[in-house]
Amino acid sequence: MKVVKFGGSSLADGEHFAQAIKIITADPQRRVVVTSAPGKRDPHDIKVTDLLITYAKQVLAHESTTTTVNQIIDRYTAIAAYFNVPADKLNPLIDRLKALPTWHYPNDNYLMATFKAHGERLNANLMAIILQQLGYEARFITPEDAGIRVTGTPNNATVAPETYALLDRFNFNHSELLIFPGFYGITMAGHIATFSRGGSDITGAILARGLHADLYENFTDVDAIYVANPAVVNNPQPIAKMTFREMRELSYAGFSVFHDEALIPAIQGNVPINVKNTQHPEKPGTLIVPDKGFQPADIVTGVVSGKHFAAIYLHKYLLNKEAGFTLRILNILARHNVSYEHMPSGIDDITIILDKNQIDDELVDVICNEIQAEINPDQLEWIDNYAITMVVGEGMRNRTGVINDILEPLTKENIPVPIINQGASRISIMIGTYDQDADRAVQAIYHRFFAN
Repeated sequence: MKVVKFGGSSLADGEHFAQAIKIITADPQRRVVVTSAPGKRDPHDIKVTDLLITYAKQVLAHESTTTTVNQIIDRYTAIAAYFNVPADKLNPLIDRLKALPTWHYPNDNYLMATFKAHGERLNANLMAIILQQLGYEARFITPEDAGIRVTGTPNNATVAPETYALLDRFNFNHSELLIFPGFYGITMAGHIATFSRGGSDITGAILARGLHADLYENFTDVDAIYVANPAVVNNPQPIAKMTFREMRELSYAGFSVFHDEALIPAIQGNVPINVKNTQHPEKPGTLIVPDKGFQPADIVTGVVSGKHFAAIYLHKYLLNKEAGFTLRILNILARHNVSYEHMPSGIDDITIILDKNQIDDELVDVICNEIQAEINPDQLEWIDNYAITMVVGEGMRNRTGVINDILEPLTKENIPVPIINQGASRISIMIGTYDQDADRAVQAIYHRFFAN
């Protein structure tokens, strides 16, 4: 059995719906379908999720919602009209959308989560209606029905372990198509909470694990996952097969084709993932598999750079003699709910690399002031123009000279490398550059390993 997930661009309008249905019905093993909310039909369009966010904000501000609600309704009615679905079949969906402001919510965050989740919910319901009209045995299943339980905050939820026990008990006929909305689950108190943005990938992985799928097919708008970002490297090589570990390492620095959190349920359930293009389903795409028994075809699988990093640099003589020095710094970060990414150090120096998305200028000053008071370093500096380039590959593990092969093209391009760090897994090397050099670094490393 296969779980199939379609992204928002794959379900943007009736024509895209028809292509998705063609894919679903072409393989009898595709029994579980996860839908995203309708995405953009063209570059100037608005995603339904963004319209729902606007709807929620208007409700909270006690503003008129008529125009926004009509825009949302028009998106679904246009898809239904493409398949000649009778208008009355959509009435329950429209009534539910209009009723959202009247529901009870514990707070505004739960209201926002509920509104956002309905892009997927209404789309899954509509997909089931269309499939039924076309003569297929299809059933719309909500997270409430299936038992997808979540914990965490309303707009950044995490799957609860009991979900898998509930999915084990979920009964379905193997001849029917089960249509699930992605992106959200149900809290212990019965409220809707969403995963982070793009979380339909997570729902697909949860169902793939919980329903013991043989394969999780993730359909999107690209032919494959590429060795490097096509916006940085012209016509990069596609990756045919990679491991979960490689995907995790690359996602960390910026691979955005597949939601990195969605790998966890697939890893736990040992379910391979196939990322494919909705418009070209005949192409093999990229297969993401467990690392056990994996035989790498290349030394390097991928190279990617993220420019959203900064660093706190400290210098203090005899730093290595002070017990608990690092712990005291990390306690300061923890008090402000800031995690660190890397922490290379020397005998008298330490650099703590942070994700700039977690911190603003005001918080930088607060943290640096606390470090100065607590640690009293001889030098304290905030560096806000770091980029992290990750070079990843299972083939690197038992290969000597890889670091030299990476640094040589950077030297030829006169790209300074202030930081270098090899992961304990030995399948990744982190290169720290300045953000203005990041793209050139990726291009140089790519051409060293893949140009020929």
